[in-house]
Amino acid sequence: MALLGSLIKSAYSIWNRPVEFKHKNVAIEKAQERQLARLIRKAKNTAFGETYNFSSILKSDNIVQAFRESVPVHNYSSMYKNWWYRALNGEAYVAWPGKVKYFALSSGTSEASSKYIPVTEAMLRSIKRASIRQIVSMVQYDFPLDFYEKGMLMIGGSTHLQYNGTYYEGDLSGITAAGIPFWFQHFYKPGKKISRTTDWNTKLEEIIQKAPEWDIGVIVGVPAWVQILLEKIIERYQLKTIHDIWPNLGVYAHSGVAIQPYLKGFEKFFGKKMIFNESYLASEGFVAIQSRENAGGMDMLVDNGIFFEFVPFNEANFDEEGDLRKNPQTFTLSEAEENVEYALLMTTNAGSWRYLIGDTVKILNKKHAEIQITGRTKHFLSICGEHLSQENMNRAIELLQNDLGIEINEFTVYAFAHKGRFAHQWYIGTEDQLDPKEAAKILDEHLKNLNDDYRVERLEAVTEVLVKVVSPKTFLHYMELKGKVGSANKFPRVLKNGRITEWEDFLKNQNA
Repeated sequence: MALLGSLIKSAYSIWNRPVEFKHKNVAIEKAQERQLARLIRKAKNTAFGETYNFSSILKSDNIVQAFRESVPVHNYSSMYKNWWYRALNGEAYVAWPGKVKYFALSSGTSEASSKYIPVTEAMLRSIKRASIRQIVSMVQYDFPLDFYEKGMLMIGGSTHLQYNGTYYEGDLSGITAAGIPFWFQHFYKPGKKISRTTDWNTKLEEIIQKAPEWDIGVIVGVPAWVQILLEKIIERYQLKTIHDIWPNLGVYAHSGVAIQPYLKGFEKFFGKKMIFNESYLASEGFVAIQSRENAGGMDMLVDNGIFFEFVPFNEANFDEEGDLRKNPQTFTLSEAEENVEYALLMTTNAGSWRYLIGDTVKILNKKHAEIQITGRTKHFLSICGEHLSQENMNRAIELLQNDLGIEINEFTVYAFAHKGRFAHQWYIGTEDQLDPKEAAKILDEHLKNLNDDYRVERLEAVTEVLVKVVSPKTFLHYMELKGKVGSANKFPRVLKNGRITEWEDFLKNQNA
């Protein structure tokens, strides 16, 4: 009998009980109201709290309504220019009590430059609690006892932080690494030394060299980079599947992007059934975890330092570039509807207030506060009213792979003026043989079935759908050029404005 595994599983079960008890017996609406009241009470003496009269909000009979009437919705630009830059310069009590010691550099898929997102001690405690919840949720899968003694390989950014006089900056994974529980460090791979490596290719090589020494049970990371790692390990050691070297691997915990377009590619890596478990950790906080096996989405963490609001992702609230209009309509979790696409607003214990994080979601099940990430507010196509979402694109690519029995590693698309009307240009990354014209026809038909607006505009305004097939390495080389490899960096699914020219120029130089 695996004594250590038995002890760990028992501990996991004990940790898991209060989580289940809370979710079943505390109304989600009340939990959210309490979170907001705590956040406002904590920040009432900050510059932000005094400006928006938090003390008066706390006296209101309806704190949620008073909060929404008093505090405007913010995007990164307004939050940074008015508030966060002061904290970045060392000022205390700006949008949260005390000085902000850490700033997370976002992956920056939507904008060319990285964003500086404040990370407070309160936020780190919330992330730690959420991480433990995610780990202990593994007891539901009924693994053999010795599974709980296996390593957990976490493919994140560098844990090295840069000190800039008044604060430390770096990847969120690096900031949170110091908070890993002491009892978990034995299982944590690739370990502190390799995790500090800043160069992605160097880190990749060090992990590959160490791979035979580890007994991995769980892998955590963004799909694109995990794919690259598994492929290289299999190639280096001439394996059939990754289970030839890690026979006890049973769980892949993914985050950052929809897994569906990547599933076809992952099939060849595994020699036995794998459990795919999703989490939602944004630079602004830990949003949700998949707490039930075979759940369609993730349960929002409604009692962990974040107050959520939802903005209907439509033309009334967003312009053609995906930017918020003034005074957008917002809903609380209890007010929002299931299966409607929303942009997510977060008020957090790091001094984010009604902050648009840039993700779009759907609520699948209000009883469990279960959501699904559908895309980004900037990553959609609507040059003439086709309203093509990232969710539509992911599904169409998934269906294209199934139809032709191919593996697509990456893709991106943009819209442009064409012969007096418009066209969509797709770039598909695959090593398989693929006829661009056939791919365009199949994608087009699937998108017509998935999206009524698209079907209408294909008759009137979008005259052509074009596909170019490139090597998956092309996407990787572009990310390397931008200095955005590894960690939570993702290639943008939709290119707009200057990104289009930049991408096309890159391709021309590649072929020169």
